Amino acid sequence: MLLSDYETRGLLFNVNFRESAGASGFDAYRGELVVREGEIADAQGRRKPPQAVLKQVVLLSDAEKLHLLAGFLDDVADLPELLGMYGADFAEGASVILYARNLGKPVQAQVGGARLIVIPLIEGMVWNELLDELILEKGDFKGQSAGEKVMTANNALAGYKPKYETVEATAIPALAVEVRYEARGAV
Repeated sequence: MLLSDYETRGLLFNVNFRESAGASGFDAYRGELVVREGEIADAQGRRKPPQAVLKQVVLLSDAEKLHLLAGFLDDVADLPELLGMYGADFAEGASVILYARNLGKPVQAQVGGARLIVIPLIEGMVWNELLDELILEKGDFKGQSAGEKVMTANNALAGYKPKYETVEATAIPALAVEVRYEARGAV
């Protein structure tokens, strides 16, 4: 299984869950995915914490390919590294929906046979934003396990056609903007 390979290589980080997605041969995962590994820390080959991760990951895979990958990037400049690490694992027709803190406008692109959609998001939860984007409601998931919910979201992507500008994937990091944070809390 592809997720077992990722786990062996130490690419699954802060695992929320990993379980069957209800359909035979499909696994769902939520947690974080390593984008840039940490340095080797000792003679046994153990690594320091990753230097960059894709946060709040929602992933669906079969034994060999990724069919859905959604997550949050702190910096859109990490996109080429993410695609370099996992792009070969995308199934034909896969959906990759990423939210990036410092992206100026939502765009879409093709990466091999996969559809890549990158959307600006200063703060929020990837799962909630994904469900809003796909127009799914709480009732759509009634009685489903966590893995089955990921499969339901993936099935909803079949009819999802965003009207975002289409660009080359290599041009997306150049759309970065400076993000200013608002101070919150007690005054």
